[in-house]
Order: sequence, then structure tokens, then C-alpha cells
Amino acid sequence: MTEVQEYYQGKRPEVIDLITNSPRRVLELGCGDGSFRLLLEGTLEYWGVEPFSEAAELARKNIDNVFNTTYETALSKLPNNYFDLIICNDVIEHFTDHDFFFKSIKTKMSKDSYIVGSMPNVRHINNIINLIFRKDWRYEDDGILDRTHLRFFTEKSLKRTFKRHGYSLEALKYIQIIKPRFFPPRRFFYNILILILGKDTRPLQFGFRVKPED
Repeated sequence: MTEVQEYYQGKRPEVIDLITNSPRRVLELGCGDGSFRLLLEGTLEYWGVEPFSEAAELARKNIDNVFNTTYETALSKLPNNYFDLIICNDVIEHFTDHDFFFKSIKTKMSKDSYIVGSMPNVRHINNIINLIFRKDWRYEDDGILDRTHLRFFTEKSLKRTFKRHGYSLEALKYIQIIKPRFFPPRRFFYNILILILGKDTRPLQFGFRVKPED
């Protein structure tokens, strides 16, 4: 597997338990190679949007309908009031206009539909240490400071974003949490900082489930 293929691999089993029913029509934005589809059972119809061509081609092996383009371009081709579930695993932070996304996606959602997904936590303790103590903000090929990220969220700002756009937050999950350790000494220092700065600095990502408010 190439580095590119690994980057676009969509396996996110930690998000699965945020799905509370058996959706019949699913839309996954930023579906990568379609791996997440394999974790869902009983789905009758699965659509995906993936702008990267190599990943989109792989996704067609697992997904019924794949649009090899951006969300903004695919929007007009997606049926209105149709999807029972929208999946956004590590994708919203890539949107040029996430406000437009939260407004426009509602037109594609059926009654009682909801959105699940994951989002990097810019307040992760490692990021804080790099910023405050190492005085650095270095973009990387992946992770929280992925060079393709256009938006950054904390737990507080993510909740505010959902509320501002008329979504009810039904579940918030901490993903890839730093566990308390006392050795080596550096880990003890981490624990003290987390205690001071708050538990929201522990997860690398947030998993969420939101539903449009009536």
C-alpha cells in the first residue's frame, strides 16, 4: 500500500458506535477508498464524494455511487430530502466554507436524518506544548496540523458551530485519548498540564453525532 492509499483509507471503527439505527440511504463525504462502508451492515444504498481520483477509483469497489469531485460541485447532483445518514470522517476541516456545508447539507437529509463524523482537536496537549513551549506551529502531511486543513476546532468552538447552524449535539466522543502515565518523567509533565488545562486537551479527535433542530 502506498502512502497516498494509506492516507485515504477510510477505516474509522471508533465512529461506528455513534450510528444509532440501520440507515437505508447513506452519504459519505470524503469517503476515501470506501473502507468505512465495509463496517456498516444492512445499508441498502451508499453514496460517496471523494475529490482525490485514485481514492475515488478504489471506493467504487465498495460504494454504489461515487462522485470524484468536491462537495460543492457534487451538491447539485445529490437528491434532496433523501439521505438517512451523512458521514463526515475528518472532512469538515478541509472545506473552504464549512458554514455553507452545514446550511446546504440539510437540503439533502431526510426526516430524522443525522450527521456523524470526526474532527481533529487543535487543543490537543501535544499541539499546545509545541505552540507554547517550543514556539512552533508546523504543518505536517497528516494529523492535527495536516497541511490541507483549512479550519481548526476545539471542543468549545465545535459545539458553538453546531448550535449556530441549528444542529442539536446528541453525542460527543473523545477519540485517541492520552492515558495517564507517570513514567518517563515527560509523561508526568503531560499529566500535570492536562490537569491544569482541562480534559479536552487529551483527545486527538472528537467524534460527534448531530441532528438538525426542528
